[in-house]
Amino acid sequence: MQFELDVNGERHALDLDPRTSLLDALRDHLGLTGSKKGCDHGQCGACTVIVEGRRINSCLTLACMHEGDEITTVEGLGAPDDLSPLQRAFVEHDGYQCGYCTPGQICSATAMLGEIEKGWPSNVTEDLETQVEASIEEISERMSGNLCRCSCYPGIVDAIRQVAKEEARA
Repeated sequence: MQFELDVNGERHALDLDPRTSLLDALRDHLGLTGSKKGCDHGQCGACTVIVEGRRINSCLTLACMHEGDEITTVEGLGAPDDLSPLQRAFVEHDGYQCGYCTPGQICSATAMLGEIEKGWPSNVTEDLETQVEASIEEISERMSGNLCRCSCYPGIVDAIRQVAKEEARA
């Protein structure tokens, strides 16, 4: 099946089996290896990418379903010499160890901060009438779909809280 994907601001023409997952298209056909295949069941979040501003598990969706969608991978968030605020904060707060889950964590956190900015409630949001705050409880709940086997959760939460505070001041 022939189709095009818009990934990190670039159009890519692909000719793939229609059963190819978005994750496999990104990694195996476009060489964007930031997103990882962790569980291949949507349970770990290592494959998280941002599609149309929302975070998704790329292992659970077909690539051909996203023709015309704006797809952002961790490679599209920043570069080694120009890190995104979250990428910088993950480094500053040691929000990684082995790094395997880090790209999915950063993509998920990027989209999650957008959810908070839009006022979307989570399961632990207490007051639906006020602006949602990036509290430890909110971040923990919203990031619960991204697992870290190295247990870097304190550094991950600290990094996200730092960026949330910086964005709130801006």
